[in-house]
Amino acid sequence: SYEYSDNLEFSDEPLIFDSYMVQEDDLAIGQFRLLEVDNRVVVPTNSHIRVLITASDVLHSWAIPSLGIKLDACPGRLNQTSMFIKREGVFYGQCSEICGVNHGFMPIVVEAVSLEDYLTWLKNKINFDFNI
Repeated sequence: SYEYSDNLEFSDEPLIFDSYMVQEDDLAIGQFRLLEVDNRVVVPTNSHIRVLITASDVLHSWAIPSLGIKLDACPGRLNQTSMFIKREGVFYGQCSEICGVNHGFMPIVVEAVSLEDYLTWLKNKINFDFNI
């Protein structure tokens, strides 16, 4: 699950959503098997992003090699890192801690977009007009 808490000044509730691997039969042309998700993490480019992570069950590791990020998720603990993505793009990763039977089916997709596109995405998610 992902939670965007920074939008609380615009909404009564944080934006929370789950992200699951797209099944092979549902993939579109050009999508990657075992790596595509139904809900991507969307972040703005040229912005300092702080990532907070925890786990509710077992150890996990949120890893996106092309961004140089690998952050352990431990039950009962809060871990953090930061990222600053300079260019737009889609970055793929996976859970990098053997965490159980479905370990191989925990992809991560971060989509970095312009600030304007990010605000449009956020506006559509929380139904708030930023006047952009």
